[in-house]
Amino acid sequence: MNTIRHILMLLLVWFGCVKTLYAQLERKLLEEEMEEELIFHAPRHINLATVEALEKNTLHFAIMHTFGTVDNGPRNLWGLDNGANILLNFEYGLTDRFSLGLSRQSMDKFYNLYFRHHVLRQTQNNRMPFSLSLMAGMGLNTSDYDFLPDPGVQLQERFSYVAQVMVARKFSEKLSLQLSPMWVYFNSPLPVYQIEGTQKSYLALGLSSKYKMTGKTSLTGQWIPNLNNGLTNNVGLGIDVEAGGHVFQMYFVTSPALSDQYLLAGGNGRVGEKFRLGFNVNRLFHMGR
Repeated sequence: MNTIRHILMLLLVWFGCVKTLYAQLERKLLEEEMEEELIFHAPRHINLATVEALEKNTLHFAIMHTFGTVDNGPRNLWGLDNGANILLNFEYGLTDRFSLGLSRQSMDKFYNLYFRHHVLRQTQNNRMPFSLSLMAGMGLNTSDYDFLPDPGVQLQERFSYVAQVMVARKFSEKLSLQLSPMWVYFNSPLPVYQIEGTQKSYLALGLSSKYKMTGKTSLTGQWIPNLNNGLTNNVGLGIDVEAGGHVFQMYFVTSPALSDQYLLAGGNGRVGEKFRLGFNVNRLFHMGR
């Protein structure tokens, strides 16, 4: 009986040790597979969408502004007196990898319904070395064109579309980069719209950068070169600040546009001549458990 009792005790000790070791190994594997946090500070970086995902049942609310050009000088408070283009953005996480958004830009009273799907997420052990997300949207120009002679602007002429692939990598605790091939299509790019492009289809390659200076503050950059037209490229330089649950983004940018379609087809000033002030306010609301 003593021998059996000793064997049972040894088995229990062995089982406990194995269970402990397995739990430690499981935790280690989980830690190694953890996704990178804060590749960017918010789902929007200056103007462009990012790979930064929303958790399920989380609402992202953003207010985005751009003002007049700074070359007007102090008389117009460096463009602030010239009025603002304002975009209100709501995006909701239906799952941890899929979100649905709706935005409204004051320029051309433009609505945009879009989704983001996060296909791949960079892991801390670099087994997955980058994040990959997809975005697509459909926009509607709702401006009043009653001053035009009949038939005016028809409903089907008011629609436009955008598709974007976002590939990003957090290279270190300080540096993150994102490459964003973009495509935009207007059913009818009419001269009455507040865009400079006259073609229907636009291609561009967006580049977003973040360099963290402190735990809550980063320098940011944006460059969107056009690939199939002669429009001036979009350039933006700014700073992101996390404060009190908000992410404030202040920047200089060459375009008054805020919606993705207008970023590609709209007008851009030249660097050093037509920069304009802009700022975004981002806030997350956790709606469920």
